Amino acid sequence: MAKPKVASESKDRFDHLQKKLVPLWKSIERFNQDPQTIVVVPSISIDAISEGAVMQAYEERFLFLLLLLRQPRARLIYVTSQAILPSIIDYYLDLLPGVIPSHAHQRLFLLSPLDGSVSPLSQKLLDRPRFIERIRSLISDPDRAHLVPFNTTDMEKELALRLGIPMYGADPKFFSLGTKSGCRKIFQEEGVAHPLGHENLASADDVIEAITEMRARKPSIKQVLIKLNEGVSGEGNALVDLSGLPPSEDSDARAALQDRLRAMRFELKGITYDSYMKKLEERKGVVEERIAGEEFRSPSVQLRITPLGSVELLSTHDQLLGGPSGQSYLGCVFPADSGYASLITREAAKVAGRLAKEGVIGRFALDFVVVRSNGKWEPYAIEINLRKGGTTHPFLTLQFLTDGRYDPKTAIFTAPNGQQKFFVASDHVESPRYRTLTPDDLFDIVVRHGLHFGQTRQTGVVFHMMSALGE
Repeated sequence: MAKPKVASESKDRFDHLQKKLVPLWKSIERFNQDPQTIVVVPSISIDAISEGAVMQAYEERFLFLLLLLRQPRARLIYVTSQAILPSIIDYYLDLLPGVIPSHAHQRLFLLSPLDGSVSPLSQKLLDRPRFIERIRSLISDPDRAHLVPFNTTDMEKELALRLGIPMYGADPKFFSLGTKSGCRKIFQEEGVAHPLGHENLASADDVIEAITEMRARKPSIKQVLIKLNEGVSGEGNALVDLSGLPPSEDSDARAALQDRLRAMRFELKGITYDSYMKKLEERKGVVEERIAGEEFRSPSVQLRITPLGSVELLSTHDQLLGGPSGQSYLGCVFPADSGYASLITREAAKVAGRLAKEGVIGRFALDFVVVRSNGKWEPYAIEINLRKGGTTHPFLTLQFLTDGRYDPKTAIFTAPNGQQKFFVASDHVESPRYRTLTPDDLFDIVVRHGLHFGQTRQTGVVFHMMSALGE
């Protein structure tokens, strides 16, 4: 994706705003009685997201943040491209434990530019100065407010500057650390095991040279993955089959490899060889061995670096993958298998320590693949996501609803009543039969069948992305 073009602002001014997060941190990290205003702008900049209900649903993934209105003096401003159905808002407010919904409603402000185009939400706001002034007018005290974005680009940085409030997330100047090439560089420098490969590739010739060198080093490689530097949920990936190729030193090996490259399989529908190579030239990317073993899993570790510079390990998940070659994120299981949870958290801590030294703040995640051969799990770091991801909203929903804590030493989440908690979450519960349903129909079905989350027993189903039900 192209880097957003926004007006440059003073680095000193942004740094000054970010320093306000330090005294605010006590209010951000836990429920309390402190007055604060949270401005949520869940802007998405993803090739695979189209206009309409799907984009709206992705922007609504952060509606779990309405649970922050449990704090009696918190105000929340939630901005989406299109207006949200009132029944969806009521659904989330009804989940609030110990809060009168009407009181929460008075502290919730839903704003929309009513723009369903494919432009990122943040850009839509930057294009509307009067709209930004409206948001500013709802912030009771800028010194007690912060911006919560999905990811942090120059657009979100510019928005924070115009609103005059700090942004809880990584400064876009650290953008390169979260690219596929940047990840591999950090893994190598911090001694974190990762797949054999090459980074900063910008052409088919670069890819062929890299694969040729990899095959010379490891002739047994059967498959490699090409990944665009910027891409989410595996949608910038392509699979190249190397099985049966002549040895790398043979005279006809290069031509055979070129044919395999042209036959590579893309994770995202509608991509052609030429369009993919054009994006590779624009964004650069990596090629790496596809890890395989007797048993394969794809876990992730979620962490945060506080404005005080401390690293906190938040959770682990096993990712549910699908798509043409099994690289697309479909959902997750919490927590990750205890057989390797401690292995991946140990490796993740190395990367987190490095990011903290660089000055990164906010939530982020590390994706791994683990394989078991001869009874032993071996972890390989795959990617750093310097943003909130697909595991953020289900985990925080669990945390907000139960007040429980995850113990990284035991890989167990325990509620205050001593109950261990688990969940399965998905962004891809799909069926053609859902097309005739509305969110109100869904709520009727949920109530009739007793699926709704119950505070007394703290179990049940919590729904999200409901605007995409009919897509």
